[in-house]
Amino acid sequence: MKLLLALIFLTATTASGQFSEAALKAAEALLGKNGGNRLFYYPTATGPYDPKEYGYEHEEVTFPSEDGTKLHGWFLPAIVKVPTKAKGTVVFSHGNAGAVAYHLGFITWAIKGGYNVLLYDYRAFGKSEGKLDRKGIVEDVRGAFAYVKTRKDVDPKRLISFGHSLGGAKSIAALGEKSVDGVRGIISFAGFSSYQEMALKIGGKLGSQLVTDEYSPRDYVEKISPVPILFIHGEKDGVVPISQARELFKKAQEPKTFIEVKGGNHNESLWKDKNAGVKKLLAWMEKVLNSPQNDKK
Repeated sequence: MKLLLALIFLTATTASGQFSEAALKAAEALLGKNGGNRLFYYPTATGPYDPKEYGYEHEEVTFPSEDGTKLHGWFLPAIVKVPTKAKGTVVFSHGNAGAVAYHLGFITWAIKGGYNVLLYDYRAFGKSEGKLDRKGIVEDVRGAFAYVKTRKDVDPKRLISFGHSLGGAKSIAALGEKSVDGVRGIISFAGFSSYQEMALKIGGKLGSQLVTDEYSPRDYVEKISPVPILFIHGEKDGVVPISQARELFKKAQEPKTFIEVKGGNHNESLWKDKNAGVKKLLAWMEKVLNSPQNDKK
């Protein structure tokens, strides 16, 4: 998003500070029509962390997205005492930059809490193939769930979706558009409600006109029901305003839960106040996975 912000400030306004049609044409000439869409993604080929260095086992995996694009990820088994089984499996959809190795720290709480984790890269991120495409990365979410359900070490009826930032947004769109059997709960951590609203926040009117709004979560969140959904968001998130999470919560149907982290920011809210957010997430996951009503779905 920093590149988008820079472009907006360079081209967006006239001397009086007002929006300029010439600025829009200049930006479109630079980026192409709707070219702002690709500025939501900052993939890298590699990352800085190896799970083994931090004591976590992992398996390098590849699997197809819905359209056949080859995706790469890590499967990290739950830390449990033998013969205890994993409580469930979390499919983690990460934020808008880097590759899987940059996002390991966002999900170790689930591994230590007794859950398997599939951490994967969207198309064109890390070692995944393909070209960046919003529809495609939505399909990547469902491809990740389809893959994890084929594993013999995974209970396909005890799945949780956990997405951070962009990952939360695209997971809501993916699972709202087409439900996946076995998904018992959906968690959006610091997720946004609309691509155009994010562009408007960062780049003003010009920014919003360079971005389309298809697959925005606010158009799909009410379709998540009857699967339980949880929103967790930092009160002082300077990247995605908490108002966007509140909008999603308002639109969502029951069962739904909202956790506001006082003083929390975009990345660290789960660990504020001695890991209070992590404890609340684990309690919520236990509840939805062990709900007799949810067992019938």
